[in-house]
Amino acid sequence: MHLHIEAHTLPGRNCGPGPGFPGISGIEVAVQRKDRPAELLDPQPGDAPTATWTLPCTFTDDGELRGPYVQNRLGGRFVYLSWLGRRPGEEVSRMFRRAKLMLDEVAPHMLDEALLSGVLVARLALTDAQGGPLCGRVPFPAVVWSAGEPPDA
Repeated sequence: MHLHIEAHTLPGRNCGPGPGFPGISGIEVAVQRKDRPAELLDPQPGDAPTATWTLPCTFTDDGELRGPYVQNRLGGRFVYLSWLGRRPGEEVSRMFRRAKLMLDEVAPHMLDEALLSGVLVARLALTDAQGGPLCGRVPFPAVVWSAGEPPDA
């Protein structure tokens, strides 16, 4: 079983300053490993036309999706997309935002179809309404879930 994330409309490599925010350069986005914020899967540049990740996962007997990149907190199961970049005067990138893809928002029939096909697909734009990196909980319709083979699989 795999969770395939297809991202488009990335925000770019730079995010200008704002109230209480010094700005960020060299922006990248990656998937965070469960309980290991510093362990990131395949960072993609913030100005890429698209970004994709394929995550191994399994279904439990009670229908929950689990895997090395599936977080499990009191708020439910989710995948973190972590944003990295450098603040002015810094040479090393660090995480400055995260987006949460909530797995409990996937319709039960979609999970059933994904179990049969072996692939659950999440499609989303990664730029927020202000033109910056998308962060926080990402609800439907900002993320669209489907089952089946991802394109070019």
